[in-house]
Amino acid sequence: MSRIGLKPIEIPTGVEVKINDKNYVEVKGPKGTIGEQLSSDMGIKIEENQIIVSRPTENKRHKSLHGLTRTLIANMIEGVINGYSKTLEIQGTGYRAQKQGKKLVLNLGYSHPIELEDPEGIEVEVPKANQIIVKGMNKQQVGNYAAVIRDFRKPEPYKGKGVRYSDEVVRRKVGKTGK
Repeated sequence: MSRIGLKPIEIPTGVEVKINDKNYVEVKGPKGTIGEQLSSDMGIKIEENQIIVSRPTENKRHKSLHGLTRTLIANMIEGVINGYSKTLEIQGTGYRAQKQGKKLVLNLGYSHPIELEDPEGIEVEVPKANQIIVKGMNKQQVGNYAAVIRDFRKPEPYKGKGVRYSDEVVRRKVGKTGK
């Protein structure tokens, strides 16, 4: 039984939710609008300023979709109110980031700088040369773009150089010793 799927979602003031007959959910709030097509198997209803997600049967697929659908709607509501952000840190000699208009320029020890165009709906800030903050309404897009940036130079275990999340712990290894 999905415990998450059974919880109703409160609709805060200032947020408008529309659900069409094919389960396309559109959430409008102070930061903007997010829409997503959810599984047509699930039942999504608005009752007394709450969203209630129900499943048609008790089979495994519907149980899985029940919690997922509820969480996706809750994330959309949270996104239009507060938004999401991921902070990345760059460690290593000569490794740095800078912002040039809508482009993020990364110098990560390669022979050339890496230039990334900001995706639509995502805002990137570089408060310091070794810190990147990715912000946006859509939790999935923010996490995905942060992962793309991190993939250019993942933190290595010997010196800890690379791009990492601010809350990430890199397990360090001892290098080999010579006689």
